[in-house]
Amino acid sequence: MKRGIKSKNSQLSIFLLLLLVIPVLLMTASCVKQQTIGVIFALHGGFDNYKPQYLWDSSVQMFSYDPKHPVYQLIIWTPDSWGTVLQLGNAPKEIPKYAFEYQRLGGTDPFAGISAQQFANLKAELESQGKSKGFNFVFDYVQWMSGDDVSHYAYPRFLYNGPPGNTAKCNYCGEKEADGPWPGCDPERYNVDGPVDRLIKQKVSRIIIVDMTVGGVRFSKTFDSVQMIKRALKESGNESIPVTWVNDYTSLMERSYPTEPAGWTATMGAPTKDVSVPLEGSPNPVAADPDLAALHVEGIEAGMSDKVSDAETGVIILNHAINDNKEYFDPKINDTLLINKNIKSQLISRHPGMNPANIIGAYMGIYEADPDCKGAKGRTRNMRGENLGYAWLYESAKQLPGDEWGYLYWDALEYLKNRGVKHIVIGFAQIVTDSVLNLVEIQNQIAKEIGTKTWLHAATGDTATYPGVGNPFAEYWGMWVRTDCGGMPCCFKMGGCNDGGVYPPPVQKCPRDDLEPSLAYAVSEYGNLGYDQALGAPDPAKPVQQQYTGTWAMWTPPNDDPRLSKLLAKYVLQAANDELK
Repeated sequence: MKRGIKSKNSQLSIFLLLLLVIPVLLMTASCVKQQTIGVIFALHGGFDNYKPQYLWDSSVQMFSYDPKHPVYQLIIWTPDSWGTVLQLGNAPKEIPKYAFEYQRLGGTDPFAGISAQQFANLKAELESQGKSKGFNFVFDYVQWMSGDDVSHYAYPRFLYNGPPGNTAKCNYCGEKEADGPWPGCDPERYNVDGPVDRLIKQKVSRIIIVDMTVGGVRFSKTFDSVQMIKRALKESGNESIPVTWVNDYTSLMERSYPTEPAGWTATMGAPTKDVSVPLEGSPNPVAADPDLAALHVEGIEAGMSDKVSDAETGVIILNHAINDNKEYFDPKINDTLLINKNIKSQLISRHPGMNPANIIGAYMGIYEADPDCKGAKGRTRNMRGENLGYAWLYESAKQLPGDEWGYLYWDALEYLKNRGVKHIVIGFAQIVTDSVLNLVEIQNQIAKEIGTKTWLHAATGDTATYPGVGNPFAEYWGMWVRTDCGGMPCCFKMGGCNDGGVYPPPVQKCPRDDLEPSLAYAVSEYGNLGYDQALGAPDPAKPVQQQYTGTWAMWTPPNDDPRLSKLLAKYVLQAANDELK
């Protein structure tokens, strides 16, 4: 009898407990379902088609992140100076360069279309997985440079209104240009909602940023976008909405940012007080993921030749660097080395016949003393007139990567050539999407060194990528340079020109700038490496002297491979789950 009463009492207790617990569980589930999380996909950006307006907009966007830069201070919100944007800095070089590159691709850069598919894949992946976990994801994307769609610049109305105290609006439509006003240009184009405004209107409780601006590594360009996103939140009264950048989950770049002088930017030179935060304990989970490296490994395999053995194949993983003085807070090179090492390890595992010494990394040039300009530091022909080689390691005293990872790309090509490699694959793991950069620009940089006839597709051409032409090659790389050499046409042909011009053209102006004709390199049949003009003319039918005798090709980036979006979604979901803990 007592056992029966006890049993009934136990059942009653359980029933009462359930009455208490079930509402709590229902409330908790309801709260999870109501949580709306904004996801921002961070991209580099550019413009689909080349127009002067898009280059102007991209230029002012580029300098709008740096309050200490003269363009920020004197031009962006100064109507009298708007007509100078396309006359200053790199613009005189970029105008003919982009015109050529876009023409080679049939007029359209494929970057935006592929990125749109990546974004769609990411949305589908997160929507599928998010529902089961109780997350309501809403989406947008941000581009560091968004020349033809300013609504995806991080904070459009900041660029329109300017900093506090500014009175002019950024509403230029080319009125001061020779081809202006620009047809179809909207002077109010920056007076629009950006990604942050759109997410706020959807009542997000937090924002998670996942970044492929430069292939997943942390970099000051994405840092620019993240800081501008936070500025948009603050100035809209929504500073309390937390922002997580999954590639820099511990906010290393913010914590490591120099503090003095106040408002420091790299434009000012070295800081007087730097916050030195160790890289250890602050990883980039996206860059470290072996699945990201695997996508590039498959892209390198796609660039291999079926006529050359693994043992005779070389791989150069080419990288862009950082801007000088950003090593105080920017771990881009360290993240880059992590991806490169993962790629090399997987290549050797999948191709045990490959020689590890034939898999190396490379960067661009750095300003150096110019013997042709009385030793003045600047652009030289030796460093190909390039200034994108500042590959300083994080928090280092301007230290370059060591071992096999710190070559200049022409030295890397010569190293492999001299080792007898018969096929070279060029990877560029800091992008995951085809664009004018890898389809035209890098191809020309490589061809000027080791030739156009050595390009793997030289015999058949590639009219799908390069309509009507079949290849990406200019007659000379540096095709933006001045063509007058003291009243005579400059010669850009290896071996010299029939009119008596010499190659390379003599220095016209010191220090040499982007447009200096002596910096141009012929993009010839077998390239400049191993060729000495004093020993005779080049032969368009075969390599001469020590020119390269093998073949080469570019790797294929991941593009719209759905595995890329699965990888990115994994880290967004981890960040969303961590917030609930």
